[in-house]
Formats: sequence, C-alpha cells, structure tokens
Amino acid sequence: MNELNKEKLLAINGGSPIRTDKIYYGRQWIEEDDIKAVADVLRSQFITCGPKVSEMEQTLKEYTGAKHAIVVNSGTSALHCACLAAGVGPGDEVITTPMTFAASANCAVYCGATPVFADIDPETYNIDPASIEAHITPKTKAVIAVDFTGQVVKVDEIRAICDKHNLVFIEDAAHSIGSKYTGKSTDGKPRMVGNLADITCFSFHPVKTITAGEGGAITTNNEEFYKKALLAHAHGITHDEAQMEGAPHEGMWYYEMISLGYNYRMTDFQAALLQSQFKKIDKFIARRKEIVARYNEAFKDIPELFIQKEIPESDTSRHLYIIQLKLDKLNCTRRQFFDAMSAEGVQCQIHYVPVYWFPFYEHRGYKKGLCPNAEYMYKGIMSIPLYPKMSDKDVEDTIAAVKKICEAYRK
Repeated sequence: MNELNKEKLLAINGGSPIRTDKIYYGRQWIEEDDIKAVADVLRSQFITCGPKVSEMEQTLKEYTGAKHAIVVNSGTSALHCACLAAGVGPGDEVITTPMTFAASANCAVYCGATPVFADIDPETYNIDPASIEAHITPKTKAVIAVDFTGQVVKVDEIRAICDKHNLVFIEDAAHSIGSKYTGKSTDGKPRMVGNLADITCFSFHPVKTITAGEGGAITTNNEEFYKKALLAHAHGITHDEAQMEGAPHEGMWYYEMISLGYNYRMTDFQAALLQSQFKKIDKFIARRKEIVARYNEAFKDIPELFIQKEIPESDTSRHLYIIQLKLDKLNCTRRQFFDAMSAEGVQCQIHYVPVYWFPFYEHRGYKKGLCPNAEYMYKGIMSIPLYPKMSDKDVEDTIAAVKKICEAYRK
C-alpha cells in the first residue's frame, strides 16, 4: 500500500490508526521448553528416524483414540499418503470442497485421479453432504472432507454416503486437531477428530494449533490403510520379514522396496518440537475458544457481517475466525475493507480462493460457476487474527478495527 492510499484510508476511518504495530492473522507460540526439546535432540545420536518420531506417534494414538498413527513431513504428504492407502489411481474421481488449501485436491492429481468439487453449506462453510451425493459417479473412489476453520464436517451423513457407495472417507483435519464430534454413531459420546473417518490427515504448519515447523500426520483404525500409508511415506521400503517378497532375510541390515514410495518422513527434532507443543494443546485450544467467544459476542449484532454457524455436534477447536462481509450493506469492496484493516494495524488473510479458479485447474477444464455457494462466500470472506498468544488488548483492538471500518463504510 502506498503512502497516499494509506493516508486516505486513515482519513476515512477517523484519523489515527488503532495500532501503530501489526497484529497478524496467525502466529506460532514457541517457548523455551520447545527450544530445549529441539536442542536436546540435536545434541543426541538421532536427529531423524529416531525415538522421538515413535513417541509422537504413540501420543497421537492416545490423544485421538485411533489404532494407528504415522507422522510425516507435511499435511500435504499426509493427504497424498491417504490417497495412496485408499487405492486412488488413474481413472478414479475424488470428491472434495473448493474452499480449502490446494493440497486437498492436488493429492488426487498426484495419484492420477480427478478431483470433483462439491459445494459448501453457506452457513457452516463445510462441504455439503447433499452436494457430495449429487456428484457421485461410478468412478468415485473417495471423499476428502475438510474440517474448514476447525469445525468438524457432518460426519454421520458423510459416513452414511460413503458406506452406501463403498467410498473411502478421508477427513482433512489440517484445521481441526483437538476438535470433537458427537454423533449418532457414537451414542452421544464425543470422539476426537482422528478417530472418525477411515483415514484422517493433520497439519502442523506454524499457524496451526500446534506446530512442528512443518509437519503432518495420518491416523486410521484400518490395518490395511495403515500398512500402505506406512510404506508410502518411507520410499515403499520395509524391514518387516512378513512383507518381504525377494531374497531371504540376510541380517539386520536387509530391507526391501516392495512398492513405489516417497520420502515423507518427519525428523526427530521436528517430532520433539511437536511433542513439546502437545503438552500445551489444551491451553492453546482454551485460549482460542475464549477469543472466538469474544468475537462472536462483539460481532453478533453488526448488520454488515455474517458469522460462520456451527453445528451442535462439533466441539470446535478453531483454527481460523472468518468474517463474511455483506457487501450490499457496505460502500466498499472487500479489498478496500482489507486494506483499511491493514491501515488500522490488523493484518488479515483470505481463506481461500476456490481451488478450481487457479490456472492449473482452469487449464484442465474446470470453470467458474461449479460451486455457487463457495464462490459467493469467497467474495466476502476475511480471516481476522486468531492465535493463543493474542493478548486481550490485541483481541479488543481487532474488534475495534472491524467495527470502525463497518461504521465508516456503512450505507
């Protein structure tokens, strides 16, 4: 933003900015114990493929209730491995949402399959089960349902659809570690995300609830899916004699590559950071919930805003807080509102551009208009700051900036 435009925005919004520094939409919280955990590994004998990886996988199993867990180097790698484990391949179709990071669709393309985009529920922003059903064909192999902002998808309805059509239910839980779901299949008892779908994929990017710097994980209760994902993330190589097909086992050094895999392994120092962060996950989630509650109260009666609805079955650990501008009630564009927030010292973000709008997908024949609800939502949404290290003043300043700009641009 040039200085002239900044001066204009500040003049429109009442003179001086609310903040002279910046509040960013997301930020990791790294403390001395996290740094020590990483340093201890760096001083140890194993900095990759060591004991911290196994410890972290055990922690994930205990936390989610899943039988199996694999930590990997990114959420994208987790999704790719999930598709490989599900048997997704050339000629298959995988249904997902366009309101997500590109990896939720790209993972199907990596396998030679075709992503099919189902529309969203305009109130919850999550994939609409009715739209999933409408897009199923004889080629459909799997559904990748994204817990957008951390809110759990309608698991019971999606499970019923997948069971009916013999599809693999993959939950993209990049936003939702720590969220819980209460549904019919659990007799009213909440279950953790990671123990709901056939395969669940997590992300530990720095802006997520907990971080490994970069990192991801896969959880499943299915032994076959677990074994396939395990091979996929480590070059297709095994030391397990029961899986070997070639020469007799010659000694402890011997291994076989029995499928085509990838190097998606997590390092021990990343696992150590993640394990340290996991000790604070309840604190991080509680603070995120406090901020969400404050935002909900502050914004509930502002006519220029629509606030994301939540289904009663989801006990949400929120990754993002999104305001949707009712542009018919404002004398500004979304870009002008975004720039005005920045001028007030609050740096927002947009999550997300509909995936099929990108040139890569456009060149493959995808056209605008596929998912009207998602496209309408995109035009007005904006992610405002939400992270546990926010002070109460940060929260109140963010609220003040939103209200100030709404009032300035109100019709």
